[in-house]
Amino acid sequence: MPTQTASRSKAEQAYAWIREKIRTREYEPGYRLVLSTIAEALEVSVVPVREAIRQLEAEGLVTYERNVGARVSTYNQDVYFETMETIAVLEGRATALSAPQLKSSDLAKARSINQKMRDLLQDFDPVEFTQLNKAFHQVLFSKCTNSRLVQLLFDEWDNLEYFRVSTFRYVPHRAQQSVEEHERLVALIEAQADAFYIESQARDHRLKTSITYRQRLNSENPQEN
Repeated sequence: MPTQTASRSKAEQAYAWIREKIRTREYEPGYRLVLSTIAEALEVSVVPVREAIRQLEAEGLVTYERNVGARVSTYNQDVYFETMETIAVLEGRATALSAPQLKSSDLAKARSINQKMRDLLQDFDPVEFTQLNKAFHQVLFSKCTNSRLVQLLFDEWDNLEYFRVSTFRYVPHRAQQSVEEHERLVALIEAQADAFYIESQARDHRLKTSITYRQRLNSENPQEN
């Protein structure tokens, strides 16, 4: 029994390690997962590594090809864009429902976070910028009256974290645009603009980031267009 527990623990460690490599794109879609190499890096046998890869395969993050072996699934990229589009829709609606309930102190907090994002542009840190970006948007939909909608949104945020660390790492020029759009979004809420207009602006703001990233990927891989 202790041996089984130890093996399971090593498999869990291997699972977490490989999963993180996939999430951060150190292991890009299509990357070949060599069991012996991973086992050597983790200082374990190939048995727990094989178990971990089976779990990742069941989740769709890894695919197994005959005569080739295990590879990081290209499914990753498709799910990323689908998740971004879902977040855009959910966040747009949540922001619109929240807007009438936001107080001047909430808007001041949002502006303060956005100023930190602006300051960060001089010495750009995509990971910190992304965390601030999440904090900014969370303020704007914090008073959403539909709790189920907010839960769905947080679930999609978790899904997005699974596929990448920061989109701004790949399209840093988008950060400047994002900060300016934030200012306009806060101003619209402050002016008590029409709810559907706020929703469309919040939604389109999110979509622009994924569109920009998709355009970069297409320019790097024109053969896939």
